Amino acid sequence: MTTSPTASSTAPTFATAAELLIGTRGTRRFEGRDFGAGISYFFVDNQPGEGADLHWHPYPETWLVISGTARATIGGDEFILRDGDTATVPPNTWHGFVNAGPGKLQLLGIHASDTIIQTFAD
Repeated sequence: MTTSPTASSTAPTFATAAELLIGTRGTRRFEGRDFGAGISYFFVDNQPGEGADLHWHPYPETWLVISGTARATIGGDEFILRDGDTATVPPNTWHGFVNAGPGKLQLLGIHASDTIIQTFAD
């Protein structure tokens, strides 16, 4: 027997891209706890040479390259990630990336946490 989901007492939540924008270049930060979600994310919109400096999180982070080319450092290894590639960084692992291509890099960094917790190397 299949049962239907019951109505929730909380309404869905929404955020426009403009509400999540950090800086002036298109990168957005979504903190799940503010929207009743169990995950958080960065939507990265970087020009060539831009990226995220070395940092770590106490939970895994999964990257999906939407477009462009990223040179990623995960632990002591370097990888090239291209359109459609996915990589998961284990918890407590130093990592970062830079746009290594000639055009824009768009990357979704999904954090397995309702809040983004990060510690940078410097």
